[in-house]
Amino acid sequence: MLTLSNVKKSFNADEVIKGVSFQVEKGESFGLLGPNGAGKSTLISMICGLIPYESGEIRMNGKLVGKHLKETKQMIGVVPQDIALYPTMSALDNLMFWGKMYGLSSKKTKSRAKEVLEIVGLTERAKGCIETFSGGMKRRINIGAALMHEPQLLIMDEPTVGIDPQSRNHILETVKALNERGMTVIYTSHYMEEVEFLCKRIAIIDEGKLIVSGTKRDLSNRLAGGTVLKLTVDSLHPTFIEQVKKLIGVAKVTVQASEEIDVHLQSKMEIVSDIILLASRSGMTIHNMQLKEANLETLFLQLTGRSLRE
Repeated sequence: MLTLSNVKKSFNADEVIKGVSFQVEKGESFGLLGPNGAGKSTLISMICGLIPYESGEIRMNGKLVGKHLKETKQMIGVVPQDIALYPTMSALDNLMFWGKMYGLSSKKTKSRAKEVLEIVGLTERAKGCIETFSGGMKRRINIGAALMHEPQLLIMDEPTVGIDPQSRNHILETVKALNERGMTVIYTSHYMEEVEFLCKRIAIIDEGKLIVSGTKRDLSNRLAGGTVLKLTVDSLHPTFIEQVKKLIGVAKVTVQASEEIDVHLQSKMEIVSDIILLASRSGMTIHNMQLKEANLETLFLQLTGRSLRE
């Protein structure tokens, strides 16, 4: 569906996209992760043909974006981070307007607007004015506008920013249902849990560079001891850390504070009992123990040295 090959982009002397390559298969939900300022929105703008890229290639269904701009734009529906609706018009009129902008006939626009209102769960508010809607409802209509022309590829740029949990869950379930019906989705976010819920394949970018990409399993396999046993003890015995490091299945041990220890594990329950025994033999009391499973946040922290939301 979409292929990026060594794509680069600079603004003045500042290189913001640094040779990014990845591909999105037809019918998949692809997550694009990165903190604010990582280059996600710039990549989306280039995929959509809104700004040119300097070198490399972007192809939609084999067609070079830029040389086949009108044709490739018709394949894409974009949900921007900012609300792109007319606030004084009704939900239905907004959808009708965007249907016309996509070139749909009057008959098709009207029937499609009704279908889209059902998809986003706002049929009963069809004639309601957008400026009276909650933030979550506005975002749902914003998604609806991108669906009017039945795009092959739906690109969503931070679609849940600043909304209540109920609306956020509704949007996530809507996107999942669209993907299950065969729509290809690119979902950008700096919320790890959203991407983990929706996407089978993920790319992580930071400072304009592609750090890693693959399935969730592929990424988890790259973790060096991604499962972490967090210990809080009364005092730290000098030999305890060295003894734990020698256990088979321990990837590494880090001391967060004088009483807080993170043990990165390659296997779990077999080693935990050994660690408890070592602590007891060292005369240490464990006040708290928590086992944290490996996730994308852990991977991002390992690869970049900082959390996704920094």
